[in-house]
Amino acid sequence: MDPNTEIQVTADGSPTLYLADIDEHYHSVKGAVTESRHVYVECGLRHRAQSLCQPSSVALRVLEVGYGTGLNAALSAEACHCGVHYIALELHPLSPGALPDYGVEAMATLNAAPWDTPVEISPLFTLEKRNADFLADELPEGIDVVYFDAFAPEKQPEMWSEEALRRVVSVMNPGAVLTTYCAKGAIRRLLQSLGLTVERLPGPPGGKREILRATKNV
Repeated sequence: MDPNTEIQVTADGSPTLYLADIDEHYHSVKGAVTESRHVYVECGLRHRAQSLCQPSSVALRVLEVGYGTGLNAALSAEACHCGVHYIALELHPLSPGALPDYGVEAMATLNAAPWDTPVEISPLFTLEKRNADFLADELPEGIDVVYFDAFAPEKQPEMWSEEALRRVVSVMNPGAVLTTYCAKGAIRRLLQSLGLTVERLPGPPGGKREILRATKNV
């Protein structure tokens, strides 16, 4: 493991990675699994799936900005009850030896999947990990759910710029949702300026007071 990276245990007993060189964690120290499940699976995937998952529907297309440890993808794979094509963008993939054990059954399979090619993990879940630069490379089209899980704006301001978020909005389908742990007023107002309807939702149990969910108007 990189000497600047260490595994730390969060408040719900699940681990996260801490990057000493930028003083940043991959997940909330108040509960890594709790945060991921609430912000992305419950408020993002399941919320949107309620209106889209019909027996004859095309697979729900999820875009994750920042694959990281694979936690969001693994929790999504276990939770999905309809077809999901999950596309994750990661410029700096972690080595297998750097990944903590979250006790999530699907995680080992997802993290062992090759990069830059779609892999059917189950009949309902296809994973496509792209070793790509979110800020420069072409984004996938026709997205129904966006997991915006970049490091905090203070650490990666370029990821939260108007230009970056505009690129995401441009590939979202009408009615698509974007969820993020970041509830800063500046980010909320920026998403609104891009034509999204933004909700401030309660944060995860024991965690942040609020999170954001933004919906692209039909």
